[in-house]
Amino acid sequence: MAAELHPRSGKLIGLSNSNRTAQRNQPVQEFNHGLVLSREPLRDRDVFTVRIDKKVNSWSGSVEIGVTALDPACLDFPSSATGLKGGSWIVSGCSVLRDGRSVLEEYGRDLDQLAEGDRVGIQRSARGELHLWVNGHDCGAAASGLPTRLWAVVDLYGKCTQVTVVSCEPPSSMERDTERETVDGHEEVMVCGVREGDTEDLTSVVNLAAATNGTNGTTEEVPELPPTHNRPDKFPNNIEPETALTEHQLFDVFNNAIVSLYRSEDEGGGGRDLGGGTGTDSGTGGRGDRGSSSSSGGGAVNSNSSNSDSGAGTGNTGSTNNSPAVGAGLGAVTSGMMTNDALLFHEKCGTLIKLSNNNKTAERRRPLDEFNNGVVMTNRPLRHNEMFEIRIDKLVDKWSGSIEIGVTTHNPNNLDYPATMTNLRSGTIMMSGCGILTNGKGTRREYCEFSLDELQEGDHIGLMHKASGALHFYINGIDQGVAAAQTPPMVYGVVDLYGMAVKVTIVHNHNHSDRLRRNNAIMRALSPDVGRPRPALSLTSDPDATDRLLFHSNCGQKAAIISEGRTALRPHATDDFNHGVVLSGRPLRSNEVFQVRIDKMVDKWAGSIEIGVTTHNPAYLQLPSTMTNLRSGNTNKSGTWMMTGNGVMHNGTTILDEYGHNLDRLKAGDTVGVVRKEDGSLHFFVNGVAQGPAAWNIPPSVYAVVDLYGQAAQATIMDDMADLPPLPEDSSEGPTVMSPGSPCSVAGGNSANDLRFHQLHGTNAVITNGGRTALRQNCRSEFNDAIVISNRCLRDGELFEIVIQKMVDRWSGSIEAGVTSIRPEELEFPNTMTDIDYDTWMLSGTAIMQDGNTMRNNYGCDLDSLTTGSRIGMMRSATGDLHYYINGVDQGVACTGLPPDKEVYAVIDLYGQCVQVSITSSSGPLDNSLCTSNITEKSFPIHSPVAGVAHRLHSKHGKNVVLLGEGCQAVRVGGYAHGIVFSAKELKTDELFEVKIDEVDNQWSGSLHMGLTSLAPPELPSCPMSGLSPSLTQLRAKVTWLLAGSEVRRNGVLQRQNYGASLDRLMVGNRVGVKRCSDDTMHILIDGEDMGTAATAVAKNVYAVLDLYGRVTAVSIVSSSVLEDAESIKAPSLSSDSCSDGEEESTPVGSTKVALVPNSVMAFLENHGKNIQLSNQNLTAARVSSYNQGLLVTAQPLPRQQLFQFQIDRLNPSWTSSLSLGVIGHSPDRLNFPSTACCLKRSAWLLQRDSVFHNSLKICENYGPNLDTCPEGTVLGLLVDGNSCLHLHVNGMDQGVAAQDIPNPCYPLIDLYGQCEQVTIVTDNVPTVGGESGEARCQGDMEKADMVDGIKESVCWTPPPEVNPNKTCEYQALCSRFKDLLTLPDGYFNEDAKYNLCYCESCHKLRGDEAYYKRGEPPRDYALPFGWCRFALRIKPHCEVSSAFKKWHIAYHGTSVGALRRTLDHAQLLSGTSSIFSVSPAKMEGPNGYSEPEENSNSLPDRDRERDRDRERDREVPRVQLSPTMRYSGLEMFAPKVQFRDPRSHCCHQAQVGFQVCVRPGSYKVGPQNLGTSEPLDPRFSNTEIEWITKEQGGTLLYGLLIRVE
Repeated sequence: MAAELHPRSGKLIGLSNSNRTAQRNQPVQEFNHGLVLSREPLRDRDVFTVRIDKKVNSWSGSVEIGVTALDPACLDFPSSATGLKGGSWIVSGCSVLRDGRSVLEEYGRDLDQLAEGDRVGIQRSARGELHLWVNGHDCGAAASGLPTRLWAVVDLYGKCTQVTVVSCEPPSSMERDTERETVDGHEEVMVCGVREGDTEDLTSVVNLAAATNGTNGTTEEVPELPPTHNRPDKFPNNIEPETALTEHQLFDVFNNAIVSLYRSEDEGGGGRDLGGGTGTDSGTGGRGDRGSSSSSGGGAVNSNSSNSDSGAGTGNTGSTNNSPAVGAGLGAVTSGMMTNDALLFHEKCGTLIKLSNNNKTAERRRPLDEFNNGVVMTNRPLRHNEMFEIRIDKLVDKWSGSIEIGVTTHNPNNLDYPATMTNLRSGTIMMSGCGILTNGKGTRREYCEFSLDELQEGDHIGLMHKASGALHFYINGIDQGVAAAQTPPMVYGVVDLYGMAVKVTIVHNHNHSDRLRRNNAIMRALSPDVGRPRPALSLTSDPDATDRLLFHSNCGQKAAIISEGRTALRPHATDDFNHGVVLSGRPLRSNEVFQVRIDKMVDKWAGSIEIGVTTHNPAYLQLPSTMTNLRSGNTNKSGTWMMTGNGVMHNGTTILDEYGHNLDRLKAGDTVGVVRKEDGSLHFFVNGVAQGPAAWNIPPSVYAVVDLYGQAAQATIMDDMADLPPLPEDSSEGPTVMSPGSPCSVAGGNSANDLRFHQLHGTNAVITNGGRTALRQNCRSEFNDAIVISNRCLRDGELFEIVIQKMVDRWSGSIEAGVTSIRPEELEFPNTMTDIDYDTWMLSGTAIMQDGNTMRNNYGCDLDSLTTGSRIGMMRSATGDLHYYINGVDQGVACTGLPPDKEVYAVIDLYGQCVQVSITSSSGPLDNSLCTSNITEKSFPIHSPVAGVAHRLHSKHGKNVVLLGEGCQAVRVGGYAHGIVFSAKELKTDELFEVKIDEVDNQWSGSLHMGLTSLAPPELPSCPMSGLSPSLTQLRAKVTWLLAGSEVRRNGVLQRQNYGASLDRLMVGNRVGVKRCSDDTMHILIDGEDMGTAATAVAKNVYAVLDLYGRVTAVSIVSSSVLEDAESIKAPSLSSDSCSDGEEESTPVGSTKVALVPNSVMAFLENHGKNIQLSNQNLTAARVSSYNQGLLVTAQPLPRQQLFQFQIDRLNPSWTSSLSLGVIGHSPDRLNFPSTACCLKRSAWLLQRDSVFHNSLKICENYGPNLDTCPEGTVLGLLVDGNSCLHLHVNGMDQGVAAQDIPNPCYPLIDLYGQCEQVTIVTDNVPTVGGESGEARCQGDMEKADMVDGIKESVCWTPPPEVNPNKTCEYQALCSRFKDLLTLPDGYFNEDAKYNLCYCESCHKLRGDEAYYKRGEPPRDYALPFGWCRFALRIKPHCEVSSAFKKWHIAYHGTSVGALRRTLDHAQLLSGTSSIFSVSPAKMEGPNGYSEPEENSNSLPDRDRERDRDRERDREVPRVQLSPTMRYSGLEMFAPKVQFRDPRSHCCHQAQVGFQVCVRPGSYKVGPQNLGTSEPLDPRFSNTEIEWITKEQGGTLLYGLLIRVE
């Protein structure tokens, strides 16, 4: 017949090439209507073959092929081939369908896996059988009893878009050798050219395969042959070379034979024999009813008949014949065991169930209205060792609970179906959630790690009834273990589509790959050469070629191995993001580096390549979807270790959070590697750079693993390791030697500090933050079992220091610290470390304990008295003495005699009140081994300073700094921190100190910090390490003003944002300078341009200070101590002289200098929490019921430098708490939203209340305002900057960095929880609050224009009334209720409530208040009364209109509750008030110019004494004490506390009161505090200037009543 297509075809088909090529039009928009048929009917034995020309990845499914009895000339073409009726047989995937119904579930090759260029053909044999041919290989009989007149059918379905007919003729002679020829009425079998008499040895091989499968299916070793079988030592040696198949073709034949045998066993066979006979009646015993006798050598082909015409056996595997039959052919094996009894859903099912897809799919109707009545059962009982597996197709977020699966003894024909299967009280075992229910009652609460309620669409659930009676469940192919030890012999599979589960489909090819893997293992055992990749042709022998590291052929479902095992890829990487696991073909040797190069990436998914090692043999491993899902191996010496992102996981559990370079940020061309060292440690490489030890005690025989996950689509093994640096070797005498490519490596320099907490710890301890942080979980219910230990032993003289980050008040006792010589791997962690009775030294409270016994009491420090922020360190000296350090101060020798020849590990017991600690950067050697002798001056060019007496750097500096060129150059020689340097002398007024950037290292983030400090370097100890912080932002010893990036900070506290050009952008050659001006301001100059006032009120005696941090590694001085001429300095920028003298610049909100990308349109994703309703083009989201299930994610990822903002529209005070927001680092399209955001535990960063959480663990407290107090109208925003740092914006005010290392892409997340019921995305830029037409104004202009009753509270920003948080602030409401209890007349207070301001932590952060402001003429500092609530007082009209009043200063006055009414009556502070501030007449002055208050005379009656006071008040001048800060005026001795009961909550509280006062400049004197304390009361005000005293009547004016409640 002609090899052409019929001109009539599907409606989307276009024919060309003389009707030999068919193409589906609109292949990306349409997936069906691609049916074509042969021009003429097929002739017997002709193979109608087509070649796949083109495929697309937009769809699932691919080419389908078959035959039909329908004439194409009069055919009404359906949309797909499976719609053909009236005598049609179609091969789809690996299934065979007749008239649209499945008749064979597992057959031949999977057509969906064929690639472009592959050939597929269809044939009707002379015996009426249907055969499929793939790339010239016959896949065996697919069906029988076909009519004689048939047309070939090809369906260009799904991915397949074009085919070409290549031939239509009988198979070649070579291919005919594999067919069975009928001669004289009986069959003569030929396999690989071997005739009947030569197949005995091959039959033994097949019998061996059958015997192997006769076990429980889990045997990994090849069993021994039965006594009657002889294992062949070699394959038949009489196969002629010209007719024999290659060993690989022979391998394929055995694959088909053994897989068919496995298939037949699952469908009724149970014996080990092939069932062939030689003229003997083998009996009728056995499970199957399809064969009863075997009277001749051949096996019947028609699996539907009980006896063939020739009397051959039909594959009854239950036959009692145990002898190998010479006449048994492999054709009988491949075609005689097939069955049509597929496992389907029973037609009788729950009332809401709808069956489809030939009863393979079940769906619950009305899923949004009903949650039960969705029970379905199998159409027949389950066979032993038969897998019943389903795939979840659809879920809804309406209900709680989800799918349940199990077995039951009830026959579905007789069962009255219950609403839920757990209602049955007999014969039923169900898995529900993560537990097991037997007859409706829980028998195992925690059966497995997976919960069925958390599974997503696409996940698989299976169960198997073992021959032993045990019931096993499988999640995504992973055996969860024995769920029930004994189950009845006959059970049906049952599925309950409950709650969220709506639709499932039975999966029939669940174990095809597993069978093939077992088949491969058998063949490898028989012949080591079979199944291996063919070696490339070579003229010379390569002795190492057989031992090269290659990928194993057993790989993930979506992966493929090419290039002779060197390259692995996911061919359809844009369709699936997982199932790309590949392993090495052999175990790694010690110190052997396995390295791969990323060849190809896609931009569709989040996440990327993962690499590691595993103890599992790839030949027997059932590969999971991702390697981190592999949970097997419950000890630390087995299982799987993977580097994923920048963390390390062991058996699916994170052991290091922040280990090395983030693999998710790698690009095509980058390389990753892994090595197991001889000492058992595991190291990873990224682009040839060693990332350091990731794990320890790795067993010797491990395989390399690569997971082509997410964006990673292809990787190739790198054979040439010449570019890899040497591995770091351990040294007990010094720091680890880093490789030349390491970021920390400089010749002669120390490595970065590698001290971490060990991955082994107490049961209640959790290690996070890359091993640097340890915390005790369940801290309010558990007080012990939280011991943590250092990851390595301490060196002599090395300090191990931690800082206490969190404590609770629930328990007695607190942290315990010490050392032990017990290795972490050998330590059986007790409840507390003091329970150890050997080789352990601990400090507990003030007691020094050795081996659990107290050696000494009353040591120099008490650990039980330490508070949050305290630092504890320990060090063993070279002489064996143990020292403790508290906040950097040596407490002396705690004990002596620690064995110097033994290793000691630092140990911390998070006991009692102590909950969380972190290792500080001060940990390390207590000596500065970095010296100039290690680095020659020739290594760094010295730039000549400017003419004159050059500036110099002080000899006291950070531990990683080396000074060169007589102190004119500073170089950081290790790490990224500890680079602080000072000027050698104090700076004079208007003296410029300037440096030039000499070298940068782009491996680090961050940059130079520069500023002024009152810390005198000569006062530092000789050991710089104990006196200097790792970075300038952490320097707290004295007052330090600095510029970091574009932020101005004072003692680390943020003062200004967006000050000027960011220092993070500095490059080599840029110049940076600092000077202190005559008006006590600090100015920063960049390349000679003055950036304006950075800070005010700078002390007079200051040193220049800079921090060689991050990228900047070397600077040289270019300034001189001789002042330069004014002409040599550039004029300052316009921004610096636009403000009035002596006042700070103000940058209004919205005029930020950070370059933001243009806003792209953002909208909410349709996938969201079940209580969410979207509107306004998905810009508005509302929670319509309950208080949770309100999760939202944007449909688009958040670009870097783009601010995503939304407004709170509606709050419901009926609930407590409120919204939370953050970002997630993976695509939300298939995210199964939990009830609240805090349940997200994968790649999630969440801002909740005033804390920051990462994967549900708190990583930061006291960040920004409390989101629970945000009122309606608040605009919240999220921004990820160029350094991958997450920022929160509140009403346009940046709250600073909340989290770091945010992945790209990331998606904004909002949880409408509790009070917050509706939000709307802000599409336009938020207008500048307090600004005029978006233009920046300086402080002086703003004070004149924006006066609020004579007071400007914030020179940067004042919230509009509608954003005032007093609507929802509970603290302000409590203070207001206390004010009402005072029964003060309303006439004293301002009627406009918008001037009442709450200064609680949440409210002042919401407004963006700074801590200090200037006020008056001349300007003077005052502090905002944080922690107090102000109620504005009514101002007298003559004061309100006075322009002079606007120039008064601000001060505070503490008083008692009893003096409030009298003070308000007089409208000013007068003598006679009972305030402890002692407002009294000044009769005589003391030596300091201020008089002491007189004591009241006790000789007069109270009434007389009061009358005398009134007279004295009229005659004498009052003396009033004030302060610019409430930290002084609010002390209890000035503002005594009173107790009251809240009328609303009926709880008792303590309250204090005071006044905010306007003071006329010049009417007061500044004096020292009179408390006699030496501790600074306020960091902005010296104790010698913190008290103001006025004696002028009318010099003060009350502005606000202040109340503080505890």
